[in-house]
Amino acid sequence: MITKKRDSAFAQLLKKDTEILKPLKLVEFIEGKLIKKGQKIAYFDLGNLGTGILYGAEFVNSGSAVRKLNIGDAVSVKVVEVENEDGFVEVSLSQAGQQETWNEIKEIRDNDDIINVKITGANSGGLLTDVSGIKAFLPVSQLANVHYPRVPDGNKEGILDELKKLIGETLRVKIISNNQSMNKLIVSEKEIADESVKEILGQFNVGDVIDGVISGVADFGAFFQFEKQPTIEGLIHISEIDHRLIESPKEILKVGDKVQAKIVEIKNGRVNLSIKALKPNPWETIGDKYKEGQIVEGTVTRFNPFGAFIGLDREIQGLIHVTEFGSVEEMKAQLVIDKQYKFKIESMKPMEKRIILKLSK
Repeated sequence: MITKKRDSAFAQLLKKDTEILKPLKLVEFIEGKLIKKGQKIAYFDLGNLGTGILYGAEFVNSGSAVRKLNIGDAVSVKVVEVENEDGFVEVSLSQAGQQETWNEIKEIRDNDDIINVKITGANSGGLLTDVSGIKAFLPVSQLANVHYPRVPDGNKEGILDELKKLIGETLRVKIISNNQSMNKLIVSEKEIADESVKEILGQFNVGDVIDGVISGVADFGAFFQFEKQPTIEGLIHISEIDHRLIESPKEILKVGDKVQAKIVEIKNGRVNLSIKALKPNPWETIGDKYKEGQIVEGTVTRFNPFGAFIGLDREIQGLIHVTEFGSVEEMKAQLVIDKQYKFKIESMKPMEKRIILKLSK
């Protein structure tokens, strides 16, 4: 019975020691007090967990952090080896310092704080920077409109050339993603710009006519920068550029053009505008110029699978359907782009902005 009691007491002691050591295996960061420091080595009192040792590459990587410590100072250290061959717990001060930085980064994001970062590099996907020594990335999609690269056809080399112009600049950003395990930190300039834009757009209303400049041209439309509020940029969709059908905004607009546009929608910090809305609608008076059955001259402007578009004048286009020829190949054999032909107006639908044509015999 006595032996059993002794065994039980020993088991309890062993269990107690195991419980003391168990957290050391599970936690990455613990507090240690500096008890001795040499030129290439430092010792820390880890309490019940034993003595921590900082040496070798970890000592070098700690830089000035360890040199600034005085005997008795407490600091957060990371366990890199639970017990080495000499019985010490190997620790890292540099990695612990990095953890504190990540904690600060998390606090910045949680508080939705705005910070300043200096752009150090660029690639075709965005800009390179850092937050308190942690590498960070600012994707192209998270740039403010004023810094967004307007490059025709999305040419990667052109985008990179534009982004390189921002190297050395200081930008105001917010942290939108902080993943320490993947060492991934994403920041956004757009988040701040959007908030500012929403506030400024409160001064405007649908129907306002704005002076501005074309800041970019894409296949789907043109970007319009407000003259008096250059941080505000809206979109003029291709369908809002002119009353006539156009194949590309570049037919009418180019970067730097000064134009007037009418606000047609303000939603979620975005503004859509129209140049077309400020032009007389030629379809409203189409009946004064064209009649069904009339023979007209027109120029073939382009083909598509269902027919050919015919320019009757600068503003009005008609359509001759592919069924008039039997096939697209036959249509292209009989009609030539930019060549003029005589047509008969088969039907007119002004409300649909459509004139149907046939070749005149």
